[in-house]
Amino acid sequence: MADIIKLLPDHVANQIAAGEVVQRPASVVKELLENAIDAGATLIKLIVKDGGKTLIQVVDNGQGMSETDARLSFERHATSKISNAQDLFNLQTKGFRGEALASIAAIAHVDMLTRVAAMDVGTHIKIEGSKVVSQEVVATPKGTSISVKNLFFNIPARRNFLKSNQVELRHITDEFHRVALVHPNVEFHFYNNGSEIFNLPRASHRQRISHVFGSKMTERLVPVEEETEVVNITGFICKAEFAKKSRGEQFFFANNRFIKSPYLHHAVVSAFEGLIKPDAFPGYFIYLEVDPKSIDINIHPTKTEVKFDDEHTLYAMLRSTVKHSLGQFNIAPVLDFEHDPNLDTPYAYKEKGVVLPKVTVDASFNPFQETTKNVGGRTSTFKKESAKGWENLYQGLDLDESGGFSSVEIETETVVQGTIYAENEMEAQTGTTFQLQRKYVVSTIKSGMLVVHQNRAHERILFEKFLGEITVKEGISQQLLFPLELSFTKQDVEVLKEVRESLYNVGFAFENLDQETVKVTGVPVLVSESGIGTVLDRLIADYKEGYQGGSISQAELLAQALSRNLAVKTGELLDTESQLALVNDLFGCKEPALSPSQKQTYTIISEGDIDKKLN
Repeated sequence: MADIIKLLPDHVANQIAAGEVVQRPASVVKELLENAIDAGATLIKLIVKDGGKTLIQVVDNGQGMSETDARLSFERHATSKISNAQDLFNLQTKGFRGEALASIAAIAHVDMLTRVAAMDVGTHIKIEGSKVVSQEVVATPKGTSISVKNLFFNIPARRNFLKSNQVELRHITDEFHRVALVHPNVEFHFYNNGSEIFNLPRASHRQRISHVFGSKMTERLVPVEEETEVVNITGFICKAEFAKKSRGEQFFFANNRFIKSPYLHHAVVSAFEGLIKPDAFPGYFIYLEVDPKSIDINIHPTKTEVKFDDEHTLYAMLRSTVKHSLGQFNIAPVLDFEHDPNLDTPYAYKEKGVVLPKVTVDASFNPFQETTKNVGGRTSTFKKESAKGWENLYQGLDLDESGGFSSVEIETETVVQGTIYAENEMEAQTGTTFQLQRKYVVSTIKSGMLVVHQNRAHERILFEKFLGEITVKEGISQQLLFPLELSFTKQDVEVLKEVRESLYNVGFAFENLDQETVKVTGVPVLVSESGIGTVLDRLIADYKEGYQGGSISQAELLAQALSRNLAVKTGELLDTESQLALVNDLFGCKEPALSPSQKQTYTIISEGDIDKKLN
């Protein structure tokens, strides 16, 4: 029998490795930025075109590479970060496996310009699909510039799975944030299609956060700091009143590396228990410094999932540290049973002195005695009139024998009697519908009973309404008497720009959409003025998480997001008219059986089903 096991060619092995390292353009950005950081760069420029599909370029002023190092950097498992297996347990750098550049070069056109400070000239290397096209000597600044063009040019199937340019740019921006937030001592510039998106100078951690997420973020941050033998915790948490309905600014960094840890996230959320609503999420920027030997960062190809030796201790310390910061900066409420708030001086009078009143009172004045006083040069006489003859006031009134009134009409309120179980069990049946457990609307039909899920049914009704308005462009806008100013991050403003026309079609109107502070001048009729900020925050979050390029249109996604946020929730009490309207509007829809999330909206319990249950 012939041998069937063979060694794969290098270009095939590189493409397989690229499947682990490079999932999308953002993966390339992550690897190149981390290499620039490891090279000791203090200035990094990121340039992308068409969501990274056409061009990704990273320029740094790091130490650069010699001619030999530049050529070896594109070989598999070639790295300067480690030299033996023991180094894996004491990692101080970001990249260490030596697969990034080899994997990128296998599925793209790569140009590298690099020079070390000790050399007068540098090296220019061109690689296409793992093949070195040219290598020559050039004049170039100190540092390294790597351009990755035409990503997945030789793997059309992988390129077809990429999303739209806006979605890919959003993923690139997320990776850029993860690197920029943990290295405030490095200056970053980010350009997209020729326009500058971020210009981040060197700053402190607090300033870097405000530069990335807007100046309004500074007033929301509360510092967190704790130093122990196990871990050093620093960073910031957002105040409880700024918790969002969606997962917003939540960042964990371990040894200057972004990580994802649901376990540690739960520690932070539990520290906010009682301060935020159960469906709200707090923002945080927490930096952990642990012994490199106590953390394994190589359990996942992207190195965002890590394993700590003693997670339970870390959980307890993180939770107590966040709680301490909330209490130290008076974010958490405090009970003082010995303090009497009635004795506090009002805030407006704390700085004012005591002023005696100018009004004088005559303590000898007797209203029942006739007195004469000289007031302003005039004589005034006060005399109490006699109260005799008061019975004459009741002449002409009909009195009964007992001396009371013959007829008296008293206006009273109607007393409605009910049971204490009405709210918990079901509302009283009136008309043809009633509400069950404030979750279902029950109606009688010829064949039995119709049970409608009020939340899903209303979502279906609103979804078709908003989808029609976006498509036909006939949405009704409710203009605000006073425009409402809302603060958004730069990436959130980009999302609003992207969907501005669709939002306008359903009734939203904006001003100053090119700045962090956006003026809302009009809203749909169903949106209350107090809920505008919440609706837009949820809308942006849903759009970021749910947009899947060609699989669902922008109009459908926005209609889903709006219907989900504005639909009647489980637990809301509906009157009889609303119940009837909900049932009638549902069966006026094109697809009444399913909600926008493809869940059943109603069920029918036939008379036969009831008979079977009672047998």
